[in-house]
Amino acid sequence: MGHIASSNRPYQQLQQRLDAMNCGAPESPTFTRILELLYKPHEADIARRIPGIPTPVDVLSRKLGVPEADLDGQLKNLARRGLMLDLERDGRRYYALPPVVMGLFEFFFMRTGPDVPTAEVARLFEKYIAEEGDFTRGLFSGPTQIMRSLLREEALPQDVTTGILDWERATRVVESATAVSVSLCACRHKAEHLGRACDRPQMTCLSLNFAAEYVARHGLGKAITKQDGLRILQESKDAGLAQSCDNVKQKPMCICNCCGCCCELCVAVKTFNIRNAVVSSNWFAAMDDSRCKGCGKCASACPFNVIDLVEKPANGRVKKFAVCEEELCLGCGVCHSACKTGAITMKPREQRVFTPETIFDRTVIMAVERGKLASLVFEDPQKLSHRAMRRILSVLERASLFKAALAIKPLRSEFLKAAVKSARAKTGELAAVFE
Repeated sequence: MGHIASSNRPYQQLQQRLDAMNCGAPESPTFTRILELLYKPHEADIARRIPGIPTPVDVLSRKLGVPEADLDGQLKNLARRGLMLDLERDGRRYYALPPVVMGLFEFFFMRTGPDVPTAEVARLFEKYIAEEGDFTRGLFSGPTQIMRSLLREEALPQDVTTGILDWERATRVVESATAVSVSLCACRHKAEHLGRACDRPQMTCLSLNFAAEYVARHGLGKAITKQDGLRILQESKDAGLAQSCDNVKQKPMCICNCCGCCCELCVAVKTFNIRNAVVSSNWFAAMDDSRCKGCGKCASACPFNVIDLVEKPANGRVKKFAVCEEELCLGCGVCHSACKTGAITMKPREQRVFTPETIFDRTVIMAVERGKLASLVFEDPQKLSHRAMRRILSVLERASLFKAALAIKPLRSEFLKAAVKSARAKTGELAAVFE
């Protein structure tokens, strides 16, 4: 029994390391089995000691007590399989442990080949994400989320086109990227191995900026031109897919083209009734009863099932009309494209939705909301002082006084600024990659 416990220990420690990240990774035999299929025991032991913020390999070598060449070789091998993030700037290589979402899940299902246990991992992720539920509920437990909805620009009334900013336009997000790559849609690829994929195209996942470089470098996708990216974007719209983007204004990592049947975000919304799993755009769909024919095409097209057909009296008889609640609408504009009678208009929300400036900002805000700030600020698993300070701060995070203080806007603002500055400082000269 002791031997069995010892053999599982690297995976237990890696699970705990991933669970300390913003996305979380609750303990489950299902998730342990996923890690066993992805990592060999010695790889899990190395991976759990790598911080989630990119760190130079020479620094990691000194901290872990592993010769730099040996450590670099091991981490490169993990990166080739989508199990470790790597970046290189000015001849210096950086590594970071990817989270489960916007990381391990997507990178695994971008891969193909006979040596990849895709079907088994698909079944396990389905159980972990869609059936057990603890991971999904924890992932979306705060108001700030990883992804935000993008409005179809063509859905905007001509007289308000100046009301949408560049970071809200899918075309401008692609055009302003430093690099673009395309990969298999992880969600539809997973669904294919479960025997329930829809007929939408799969080669639609657009990685951007440093993420595009990573994906192309390791064969998880292929580098494409911005023109190719815009073409894929349009083809995805024509296929009825909704666009969602990394929830930041500057240098987002991806644009996903989502269907309502396979997308894990849609599953969270519909299966667990988590209405804030995707941050809405600054627009919502408004229905004009005088033009609505009650055909239901908009309701069928809505990827998040937030449009209903209801019966109302009209001209002395009862007729069906499409109804969409502003609070539930994600403002993607898919329904507008589906409506052929001009009954749907995209209108601006009275109050603009908050969007973090950079990945640093989003990471810190999510950590505060989910009680993970201690793990972010003091995340060096090898350092005794970090473990002690992490424990102290984790106690503070749960204290009512700490929560009350952060409810005061000026204090929260200054606190977040300090935490973001700390996160930037950890990456040093690499910070410019994310901003």
